Amino acid sequence: MDRKDEPHKDYYKVLEVDYDATEEKIRLHYRRLALKWHPDKHKDDSAVTAKFQEINEAYKVLSDPAKRLDYDLTGNYEIDKYTLREYLTRFKGMILTCNGLGISHTSIWSQQLMETKEYVDK
Repeated sequence: MDRKDEPHKDYYKVLEVDYDATEEKIRLHYRRLALKWHPDKHKDDSAVTAKFQEINEAYKVLSDPAKRLDYDLTGNYEIDKYTLREYLTRFKGMILTCNGLGISHTSIWSQQLMETKEYVDK
């Protein structure tokens, strides 16, 4: 089966972390899940072995900053698989900065936001 034909795996859900999880949080969740699903604790159970391999696969991607960025940018985003809250959490960086639309951080909106903040601080 070609990688493109595989069903999409949401590595964040596999490791049970938020989409903006820190490296430390990802590491802690990985260790907890790896211990829970380790094949040595569940003799001769192929489902456990598959789950353990999935956890390792997710950790290899999310623990490496370059692989994680690539996954976040090129992952298969099946919108119907996410709740609205999950979708907004996952893409809030692009939504808030408008980088997904190619708008720079120094846009008119950012400037207006800064002016508003200065006005409020006075």
